[in-house]
Amino acid sequence: MEYGQAKQRAEVLKAVAHPVRVMIVDALQRGERCVCDLNRMVTINQSNFSRHLAVLKKAGIVTDRRAGMKVFYRLMTPCVLDAFNCVVKVIESDSKRRLTTTKNL
Repeated sequence: MEYGQAKQRAEVLKAVAHPVRVMIVDALQRGERCVCDLNRMVTINQSNFSRHLAVLKKAGIVTDRRAGMKVFYRLMTPCVLDAFNCVVKVIESDSKRRLTTTKNL
């Protein structure tokens, strides 16, 4: 792998490396959602929330469409959920390892 490719991959990973953005992606796995509904999930102001959406959009993870005064978001690349599933497996594996290590002490 070339450095440029590694850098691109790291940028995508950084885009989901925030709890609010993880929550957004999780909510969008169930389908398109209005930004007003998404913003209700977390207690941050609208401008900060918009910045999180912009990071996900720039990375190619989400896309939006306007319908009148509302903006709707959906996953542009639902395969990102595969990465989330992998993360859950890593967490579970690490938990088991820690439990085993603790028992052996």
